[in-house]
Amino acid sequence: MSELEIGRGKRGRSAWRFDDIAIVPHRRTRDPREISIAWQIDAYRFELPLMAAPMDSVVSPATAIAIGKLGGLGVLNLEGLWTRYDDPTPLLAEIAELDDAAVTRRMQEVYNEPIREDLIVQRIAEVRDAGVVTAAALSPQRTKQFWKTVVDAGVDIFVIRGTTVSAEHVSSQSEPLNLKQFIYELDVPVVVGGVATYTAALHLMRTGAAGVLVGFGGGAAHTTRDVLGVAVPMATAIADVAAARRDYMDESGGRYVHVIADGGVGKSGDIAKAVACGADAVMMGSPLARATDGPGRGHHWGSEAHHPELPRGERIHLGSVGTIEQILVGPSHTSDGSMNLFGALRRAMATTGYSDLKEFQRVSVTVLP
Repeated sequence: MSELEIGRGKRGRSAWRFDDIAIVPHRRTRDPREISIAWQIDAYRFELPLMAAPMDSVVSPATAIAIGKLGGLGVLNLEGLWTRYDDPTPLLAEIAELDDAAVTRRMQEVYNEPIREDLIVQRIAEVRDAGVVTAAALSPQRTKQFWKTVVDAGVDIFVIRGTTVSAEHVSSQSEPLNLKQFIYELDVPVVVGGVATYTAALHLMRTGAAGVLVGFGGGAAHTTRDVLGVAVPMATAIADVAAARRDYMDESGGRYVHVIADGGVGKSGDIAKAVACGADAVMMGSPLARATDGPGRGHHWGSEAHHPELPRGERIHLGSVGTIEQILVGPSHTSDGSMNLFGALRRAMATTGYSDLKEFQRVSVTVLP
């Protein structure tokens, strides 16, 4: 890929966001009813290629169950309010109603309550007992502390999610999590990320992860770009990580690691573009935070928003557009790509003539001028 000169002492790659690319129609079209958007990771099959982001404004036990019954995968945030309080509902309502000037400090106070292992077990049991696949997330920092509780509670898919996650974290203050050893010893599939580059993704794939989350500071509620100066254009990042997956398949003798777009997926068209760039599924936050039956009440925030020392996110007001079911599978009563997200993916595949997600990863794209 060509590089641009930033100045005499620095050059940089060209990179593209979802808004910078478009999908090119193929020589055939196809009946939408004959298209499969199903996704399978390890032993688990989902009718929607969706992981709902582990954020308190997006996933509660109730919404995880609802998303599971619709064919997706809701990921519980095991460092959120649902594992700190017996009933966090009043606190969720308070956060949604707080003035912008006071919300960050108040969230820091609310999230200062210790995480309780009994609530981790209880929340996982609530989702598992409903008969849907159970997924739960911890940050790399908390994984060593709580992983055994999570696995013993019966989680089906373990997610290790951070702003950025590497296979080689360097620290002289504490012993870092050895991802390769950790994943090897677990009996459940692990999805890990975020990651934004070919090399970092290849290293994570070598740890034995079943899936890799692609993204860094790209979500609607992140201010990482403003605070740290770090961001990643998602179309390029996914294509780079998909290339790492291809090379890792050759290196490992055919082991397939799933690429999951995590960040920048705000509209239905972004889902189609993510798959076109090589993603197997998407992890979504803000589109689901707009559900009338969601925990955020039309507001959205992530764990970065209440960091005790350096908040790198904000609570944002998105408003509400419809129920979780309407947002995911319709019917839609808007034309802005905020509802019937996966009906739109099916329609994009029909328009270009591809019958399943693996085929659709081969679709042509163009860079917009």
